[in-house]
Amino acid sequence: MDEYRRIADRVEAAVRDGRLRPGDRLPPQRVFARRHGIANSTAIRVYGELARRGLVVGEVGRGTFVRAAPPLPGPALAEATGAAPVDLQLNYPAAEGQSELMARALAALARPDVLAEAVSRPAAAGGTPEAREAAAAVLARPGWAPDADGVLFAGNGRQAIAAALSALVPPGGRLGVEALTYPLVKAVAERLGIRLVPLALDAEGVRPDTLEAAHRAAPLAAVYLQPTLHNPLSTTTGEARRAELAELLRRLDLTAVEDTTWAFLVPDAPAPLAAHAPERVLLVDSLSKRLAPGLTVGYLVVPARFRTVAADALRSGAWTAGGLALAAATRWTGDGTVAEAVAAKRTDTGARHALLLRRLAGHTLRTSPHAYYCWWELPAPWRAETFTAAAAARAGVAVTPGSAFAVGRGTAPDAIRLGLASPPHAVLDEALTRLAAVAAEGP
Repeated sequence: MDEYRRIADRVEAAVRDGRLRPGDRLPPQRVFARRHGIANSTAIRVYGELARRGLVVGEVGRGTFVRAAPPLPGPALAEATGAAPVDLQLNYPAAEGQSELMARALAALARPDVLAEAVSRPAAAGGTPEAREAAAAVLARPGWAPDADGVLFAGNGRQAIAAALSALVPPGGRLGVEALTYPLVKAVAERLGIRLVPLALDAEGVRPDTLEAAHRAAPLAAVYLQPTLHNPLSTTTGEARRAELAELLRRLDLTAVEDTTWAFLVPDAPAPLAAHAPERVLLVDSLSKRLAPGLTVGYLVVPARFRTVAADALRSGAWTAGGLALAAATRWTGDGTVAEAVAAKRTDTGARHALLLRRLAGHTLRTSPHAYYCWWELPAPWRAETFTAAAAARAGVAVTPGSAFAVGRGTAPDAIRLGLASPPHAVLDEALTRLAAVAAEGP
């Protein structure tokens, strides 16, 4: 076996048996080489092998830190280390009784004539008139109602985002995004060859001056924004700022993609940016958070001048909705299932928010009583990557480091996002308690 692999095996063994703990810092590579009597080039290969195995992470300007040994089998939260993690990364809310609610519509679809209509041919990007009217009803909110003729359908919200960006931004084009943004947008941009331009944030979201400066420096093809319950910060942009951004879009001749996937949780949210500049905003939404991710539909509300190119993007990307899912979504909207699920989830967020504030009292949190997530600015000396590793190894809890949301080459924030939606309340309560203990224990 190559020497560097033998040495990497010894380091891995030290991680597994606890001699090296998550968050421990490895010596600089030159020091490591001297201690082991090897060449600097061999030490570099050792560190590379450890990173490949997922045991360490390098932080620019800070060093190389131990992440964690691969988790051992065991029930979640049964042991302080080695337990299968409780997942606070994924964020799929489920209301009590939700499956029974959804079953009503699915039972109606089981009729042979209805089922045949739903599965006999692929759904068009524009769906059916009935589906468009149902979508317009579910997306409407105080101060705004979409034009049903402008509604297009994707398989889910992620595909709707991909289609919108594909329609607006050519390969190599520049897309303005919040400096902390939804990680999927980063992945979609990479696949489409889109260059992301980070835009500075304040307490209300994107600052208009930084958007204008970025566009003046080199023209942006479009901008992607989350004005209501920004993920991960939970901020909601006020009416005045939305009006200012809408005017700026007109003045700069820019188009925005507005992601409102989580906005349904805020009963008194301001009207969307699309209400202020309907001719310049493509609004994205979906049913996955309102209902469930397993059978969902994505919505894309498109101004008239972009409908053809957006529909073409949906078709060429194979992102259109399935006929059965679209038929079910239309029924769930019309029979009150969506409204009941939304009401239940608005109540649920309040209960989970109370657990969060109780278990992480005294910590710096950015969240909202309407949000299913929290941005936790970690206490010193914790770093996001090392805390993420320690949370998995010591507490059996998977969290998302701030680097997953950061755009650009700046230093990633020493913060993590907690997804609060998926675990049962008792499991979430225990997970938060353990995370607080890890934070207090230190690296």
